[in-house]
Amino acid sequence: MTLEKKIQSFPDSPGIYLFFNAKKEIIYIGKATSLKKRVTSYFTGKRTGRPIERMMHEVVSITVKQTESALEAIIAEANAITQYLPKYNVLGKDNKSWNYIGITRDTYPQIHTIRQHDMYKKFGEKTNIDGYEFHKDAKQARQVYKNIFGPYPGLNTNAAMRLLQRLFYFSTCKPGAKRPCLYYQMGKCLGVCIGTITPIEYKKQVIAPLTMFLKGGKKRVITTLEKRMKGVAKERHYEHAARLRDQITALRRIHDIALINNSFTQEDIVIQDQESKPLRIEGYDISHLGGKGMVGSMVVFVGGHAKKSDYRIFSIKSVVGQNDVACLAEVLTRRLQHGSKEAQNRGGAYFWPLPDLFLIDGGKPQIHAVMKVLENYNIRIPVVGIAKGSERKKNEFIFGKRVKNVIMWVDAHRTLLIAIRDEAHRFALKYQKKKRKL
Repeated sequence: MTLEKKIQSFPDSPGIYLFFNAKKEIIYIGKATSLKKRVTSYFTGKRTGRPIERMMHEVVSITVKQTESALEAIIAEANAITQYLPKYNVLGKDNKSWNYIGITRDTYPQIHTIRQHDMYKKFGEKTNIDGYEFHKDAKQARQVYKNIFGPYPGLNTNAAMRLLQRLFYFSTCKPGAKRPCLYYQMGKCLGVCIGTITPIEYKKQVIAPLTMFLKGGKKRVITTLEKRMKGVAKERHYEHAARLRDQITALRRIHDIALINNSFTQEDIVIQDQESKPLRIEGYDISHLGGKGMVGSMVVFVGGHAKKSDYRIFSIKSVVGQNDVACLAEVLTRRLQHGSKEAQNRGGAYFWPLPDLFLIDGGKPQIHAVMKVLENYNIRIPVVGIAKGSERKKNEFIFGKRVKNVIMWVDAHRTLLIAIRDEAHRFALKYQKKKRKL
């Protein structure tokens, strides 16, 4: 079978490919979201003069290894490069732009992304990677990091860190806080901030599975988590068991196209669907004291994380007296003016991108008011309200329009949406109090 015919049998799925020369040496390792399309691209189309293309005359055999997701392809590529050190991959290290993921030696280990040139700048040019740890002659580096994983050529590090945090619940906060962080309230932090998890348990429940995963052992991670889930369920720790169940499900269904950037060729890039795209959710609330000091808040979450630089506060201008519905209509009207084509043409801070979901602190009257404003602007974006009831103990979800996919998504992300609602309330209350003091 010729090499070209063999390539046609490659799967249209994520994975890594290994190029061999006549001496059966691995000379290059790459990753792809579609192995068939990526490898085919080396043998078709115009040449761009890239170094990798100049070595194609040496390739006599190709092997592929499938993975279940792009993230696992990225990890498999890094581990294979570390193991085999193919000469054409090693040459690529000269630009010092490869990314790594490091786990610190802190009591509660931190997870960092590190660029190779930053390592050189901080620890010196002799800082090398040996397996999963810094080389023994880089003593200063080894005092900071216990483990380091990579290289990850072309990794979108921001997207990778968001995804890994969702999968493994590692904390980005510092211990010793007086109040729990927002991610703890959302169920995405195990309580490092307020000490609800010990360093030993944090390393066992978070760092050990993450380390195993980054070494390419996803199946082992899932097996370990399944055993742990059964154990805690038997001990009637049902909340912990539910979290482990959700974690296992997420690991089996990784949606990670957002990790891919220009290190993959254009034909490899898959258009993101609503499930893989980092959704932008805007939460709104109105706050006042008996009709005085009226303000409206807008908080923004992207990919499940607060984007505080996009938070906005509105001092109510057109409403007299206590009328939350009218206040909300004013806020939404003013907000949508920043999402218009005119605003986009003006650009800069004046333009605010429209969200994928409007989340409202309120019931049917508030939802109807928002829907009417959106209709006036001919905007069709899902609207969801959370009616809190007395003492904020009630969480009834109300939909602007009952669309099956939206209802299913909301049901699967209730904890996140409640946390966003509470954040909108906190942000509005903070500025309402500030306004009354002026």
